Amino acid sequence: MNVLTDIVVRPMRWWDIAGVHDLEAEAFPDTAWSAETFWSELAGVPETRCYFVARSDDRVAGYAGLMTVGSDADVQTIAVAPQFRHRGLGARLLDELLLEATRRGCSRATLEVAASSDDAQRLYRRRGFAVVGRRSGYYGPGVDALIMRLRLPGSREAGGASP
Repeated sequence: MNVLTDIVVRPMRWWDIAGVHDLEAEAFPDTAWSAETFWSELAGVPETRCYFVARSDDRVAGYAGLMTVGSDADVQTIAVAPQFRHRGLGARLLDELLLEATRRGCSRATLEVAASSDDAQRLYRRRGFAVVGRRSGYYGPGVDALIMRLRLPGSREAGGASP
């Protein structure tokens, strides 16, 4: 794995939204969030939301977002620009989200991933996520989502992916 030492990962701010939205449209052309959605998500920081952006040479290389409610964390989104994929950035962003969920006292993390996205599923499985369900048509007609869950370290319920 090629770790990206020239990438700066930090909390997302409003001035990152334009670049994040551009990457969102490229990464998820059929289901892209609007810029307004990102504004709305940032309005929930730090109460229930946490977003990170990865930047390289003043451009967005990736981003990730988390929602927390009580002891539950939900990975809202992760995207990495094509030129930075398969080099460890997605894992780095996911690790930031999971650390934040643990800091917030969450005992489990859940996410949805396209059933066709083998690379993303591999990343999540390497971090301990397990498939606990499926949502038919979640990303549009014929595009199912797998529901994956992880018990977070330090939780009383740690040690498995059961619901």
